[in-house]
Amino acid sequence: MKPIFFLFLAVLFVGCSTPPPPPISLFNGEDLTGWHVDVPEMDTVATARNPFVVRDGNLVSLGTPEGHLITDEVYSNYRLEVTYRFAGEPGNCGVLVHASTPRALYGMFPKSIEVQMMHENAGDFWVIVEDITVPNMVERRGPEEEWGITEGKRRRVLNLTDGSESVLGEWNTMVVEAFEDQIKVWVNGDLVNYGYSATAQSGQIAIQAEGAEVEFSSLLLSPITSISE
Repeated sequence: MKPIFFLFLAVLFVGCSTPPPPPISLFNGEDLTGWHVDVPEMDTVATARNPFVVRDGNLVSLGTPEGHLITDEVYSNYRLEVTYRFAGEPGNCGVLVHASTPRALYGMFPKSIEVQMMHENAGDFWVIVEDITVPNMVERRGPEEEWGITEGKRRRVLNLTDGSESVLGEWNTMVVEAFEDQIKVWVNGDLVNYGYSATAQSGQIAIQAEGAEVEFSSLLLSPITSISE
């Protein structure tokens, strides 16, 4: 798969007086068209449920069995706006960008860069057989000799803020801009992370099932020609 769609739109609207088109929705509000499920347990357990469902017009990650919902298409140079909430118990989830090789880590996680949604940790980066650089790298990732992108290594890069998330049960808006080798993240309007020199610049987008139920009311994607200041 080639990331041609958003590259084409970005070129088309550079220098053009016509405003760019509205964002496209990755979720149609009715079913999982445009996505596919990768849940290892479903390979061998006949009774395993699909942890990704549509309920009351929302895309819902039920949390278990663990796995990923992955776009069929590959994207690059985009702004992704995700509206989500933990409607019940707080827990873990994430959006993966530049996803490629499936089950590359722990036989579960696709090669990618995760933008964390875990309650009270939204905006952390987790590198998954890819990598990214941030300012204050040692402060935010730990001793350099422990860094890595595979099992047992320091793969977490702490975010910049605390307290940006809404009260549990209320909706959050996470914006991820991925442009060339940069990734920038906002939560409810607060800049929470910025990285550069990413080892991937295009790929699929994935949503996790990672133990907690999470509702997504929208996932909107727009082409960009630069990263926001």
